[in-house]
Amino acid sequence: MNESVLPVQNFLRPGKIGLPALPPMSLYVHFPWCVRKCPYCDFNSHEWRGDGGAQAFPEQAYLDALRQDLEQALPLVWGRPVHTVFIGGGTPSLLSAAGLDRLLSDLRALLPLDADAEITMEANPGTFEADKFRSFRSSGINRLSVGIQSFNSEHLKALGRIHDGDEARHAIEIAQANFENFNLDLMFALPNQTLAQCQQDVETALSFAPPHLSLYHLTLEPNTQFHKYPPTVPDDDTAADMQDWIAERTASAGYGHYEVSAYAQPHRRAKHNVNYWEFGDYLGIGAGAHSKISFPHRVLRQIRHKHPQRFMEAAAAGSAVQEEHEVDVRELPFEFMLNTLRLTDGVKTELFADRTGLPMAKIAKALAAGVDKGLLVDDPQRIAPTELGQRFLNDLQAMFLARDGK
Repeated sequence: MNESVLPVQNFLRPGKIGLPALPPMSLYVHFPWCVRKCPYCDFNSHEWRGDGGAQAFPEQAYLDALRQDLEQALPLVWGRPVHTVFIGGGTPSLLSAAGLDRLLSDLRALLPLDADAEITMEANPGTFEADKFRSFRSSGINRLSVGIQSFNSEHLKALGRIHDGDEARHAIEIAQANFENFNLDLMFALPNQTLAQCQQDVETALSFAPPHLSLYHLTLEPNTQFHKYPPTVPDDDTAADMQDWIAERTASAGYGHYEVSAYAQPHRRAKHNVNYWEFGDYLGIGAGAHSKISFPHRVLRQIRHKHPQRFMEAAAAGSAVQEEHEVDVRELPFEFMLNTLRLTDGVKTELFADRTGLPMAKIAKALAAGVDKGLLVDDPQRIAPTELGQRFLNDLQAMFLARDGK
């Protein structure tokens, strides 16, 4: 990647693609602090001990930096309406009520935010205060994503979470009282977890009738404690049994399995995430945030400075972006499929040209090969994985990688 930020005009000159229209635009805001770094987490998060000392996070300075970052980015997205906002982390629910209100006020002042925009905030049990969450709702948060992970206190302890099962339930009750729309994050294939324990977690979650569920298979990601010191996790057969049962049980409870890890009641899909998966655009502000921004003739990717202090310094100096590059036209088919093939129903075929500006001829051979192997449905109107394709998703996506310089 080119470490120097390229001038805006470089992305307005003629290029190798031709988009018929610009994709929908979302905004991601990263909050980089949490109370404790979980051993499985590979996100850009940094521990805050909450003791008021050196480890306390600088709320006002960070909010200043977020506004500066957004102001610097405006020429790239000028006039484009923002349909969804996602405030993630870290643990953004550590923000004060006044801090969150200021953040949303800044976003509304600088961006043409849709009147009915979906505005999601991530929150973790252990940071739930009823009064503060009422304030969050009044400020404009209309969707909450709660990081439950499990209701089993022993599993939560193994995952390094700061809450126990009772606190998880209490957090959901506060979410229900203040938000019509909310998501529960759970994980399965946890250290020493049995199928029955997985089922109990899911049944407990379903008892609250959440509009949306995210159910993730625990993975031991590089550069995490779990990768360095692997715990004992269920074998592949047991994990597959868990996944199969989850699919059956959520379907019977009325949830549509619309993405690899996402299950929703009717009309409750996560609009922000769907925009990612449909290869829409997003501006990411905050420490380590990523952006994908389309222009009529090219697609730009950016990464902000990762460490919070460095990010704040860089934003103040007018250079919050650390890396910026134009996506090579040969990589666009793979990047498109990396996202869209996560959707169980896939996407309409014409979306490929709409989002990449490339003709279908660029992927015709790979599409035919996917159909021949039983990984893609045989439907000229839709690009969608079969059940086999969903199970071997990495292999299917890899079929669209550029090879031999083509």
